[in-house]
Amino acid sequence: MPSFILEIAGWLPAIVFPVATFLQLWVVLKNRSGAGVSKTTWLLFGIANIGLYIYAEKYDSIQSIIGMLFTAALDFLIVIFAWLFGKQLTAQEQQALTPELSR
Repeated sequence: MPSFILEIAGWLPAIVFPVATFLQLWVVLKNRSGAGVSKTTWLLFGIANIGLYIYAEKYDSIQSIIGMLFTAALDFLIVIFAWLFGKQLTAQEQQALTPELSR
């Protein structure tokens, strides 16, 4: 397989995973609420990302560091802030809650 395809394949998760995780963190911080956030799921994602980083054995690869370790740190931040904020929204506010960044 051509090396540029492998390079792109390495950068794709290094960009997509942290961006997707940051979007969830943004919603938690913006709403100052952990409502609708599964702390267990995000904790397990963080643990899995660390395990995958160790398993991949590419410790000096920037793609691995960003895609796995940085994402794991964001996963743990989601858990921490969701726990700190708790479920502070009323049921009516929860129904109106959307993950849109434009709100």
